[in-house]
Amino acid sequence: MISLIISESALELVPFELKNHPSVISHAKKLEKHSSEILLDNSWHFAAMKGIKDEMKRGRPDLVHFSILEATTIPLYLKNKLNLFVHTIDDKVIHFGKNVRVPKSYHRFEGVIEKLYQEKKIMVKNELLLEIKNQTFSELIDEINPSKIIGFSTKGQINSFEKIASQISDHSCIVIGGFQKGHFSDTIQNKITNLYSVGNESFEGHVIVSRILYEYEKTVFM
Repeated sequence: MISLIISESALELVPFELKNHPSVISHAKKLEKHSSEILLDNSWHFAAMKGIKDEMKRGRPDLVHFSILEATTIPLYLKNKLNLFVHTIDDKVIHFGKNVRVPKSYHRFEGVIEKLYQEKKIMVKNELLLEIKNQTFSELIDEINPSKIIGFSTKGQINSFEKIASQISDHSCIVIGGFQKGHFSDTIQNKITNLYSVGNESFEGHVIVSRILYEYEKTVFM
């Protein structure tokens, strides 16, 4: 069993300081929700987000959705050989149960995550599907206690997906960023034992997820 953490993810409810901005209030009314109950989304809240802390690492829940879909629709996850966690930029962690079917429609995904923030857990027939906790990245790493932490960043040592996958052993943890632009914070990077780059280009997180997990699957199933 290996673990995948989508870290510092741009997945959060509208923060307190933005909830009364006109663009946020207008969007919330369309959704028939309170402004503090909806996901921060740069597509709708661009004007409100200008100048906020870590602006370029926030407000892209769609990117996180892509990465989650890549991770939960592959044999590695469906055969219970992958644990998935989403660590958010505001230090919450979403824990995924076994064989969770994440909605492919972004709007349905958005509704599920907003419900999760409100209820903290989503259960089906007494089985836990999703749970969100107040938890830092360091606390999550302590809980997982992996043998190795492999991260992906343009600041890392250049290597190929195939060679990196060959170094992934049981109980390893893979860390990718869940944000649009920027780099891991020092808190995250200091926990990573092996930091790699897969080229001079900056690939979106879901591309990294799909390719590294596919290469690792080949070592497990083929």
